Amino acid sequence: MKATFRLFVAVVAFSSPFGGSPAAGAEGGHPHSRTKPADAAAPYVLARKRANPLPPRGEEKEPPTTLANWAVVVVAGDDQSAHEDLSTEAFDNARRDVASAFVARGVSPSNVAQFSLHPDRYPADRPLLTAPRPIFTRLTRLAKAAPDGCLVYFTSHGSPDGVVVGDDEITPAQMTSAVDFACGERPTAVIISACYSGVFVPALRGPDRFVLTAARRDRSSFGCGESDKYPFFDGCVIEHLPASIDFADLARRVLLCVDAREDAEGMRPRSQPQVFVGPRFAKLGLRFN
Repeated sequence: MKATFRLFVAVVAFSSPFGGSPAAGAEGGHPHSRTKPADAAAPYVLARKRANPLPPRGEEKEPPTTLANWAVVVVAGDDQSAHEDLSTEAFDNARRDVASAFVARGVSPSNVAQFSLHPDRYPADRPLLTAPRPIFTRLTRLAKAAPDGCLVYFTSHGSPDGVVVGDDEITPAQMTSAVDFACGERPTAVIISACYSGVFVPALRGPDRFVLTAARRDRSSFGCGESDKYPFFDGCVIEHLPASIDFADLARRVLLCVDAREDAEGMRPRSQPQVFVGPRFAKLGLRFN
């Protein structure tokens, strides 16, 4: 009941931050001094027309009911653990298994692009090198070939200013501009697993959008230490996607799962994942296979 109420609040109104420092061992302990705001998304801000506009009125297709013709990018944005000078496989493990889980639920493998800071380590997955410009260039290209919808998934460290992507940091404004350019008004799901990732919700929300983040805008998320297989949030997505019927059901299950995992590990303050479902997205009738 507790998680269900938070889901309702997250959809209709976002309360302002009320402070609180990251708990010991949380992702927020990772230094961000090496990051800078990315300029790679800047061309999308200046674009006068979307790369992939909707058909003219009178030519609209029936809304998609599966993920078969969706464009998907799954990004591991960092390789550093929550502890300085130590690395972690958690983000790449999540990148690989999140992509596989969505393919199992109906996404065409040819419509998926994965990104890693170390693509040479994962030849079986064939990821591309993580950097803002290639990510959104590939999303734009995939969206032309798979026009029913977009799924954008980032797993990384975060700060109150955005999400870490290699040596850069993508801000909410840059993310929104890039997604708008690539995906237009088609149904789009954006899932961001990072500390403070709730900062993306106000910028990304829209009638055709689904947004799910690992934490409130003023909270850390957990599980990116050097010995963790996945961040807590990503592990919950991977665990519950096989049984979920759609994105909203996945969000409900993930919120409950994250709460349970944080309780079991004694992590405080709670990360409080956030979810937004736009009214047109909610009426799609989209179902996972």
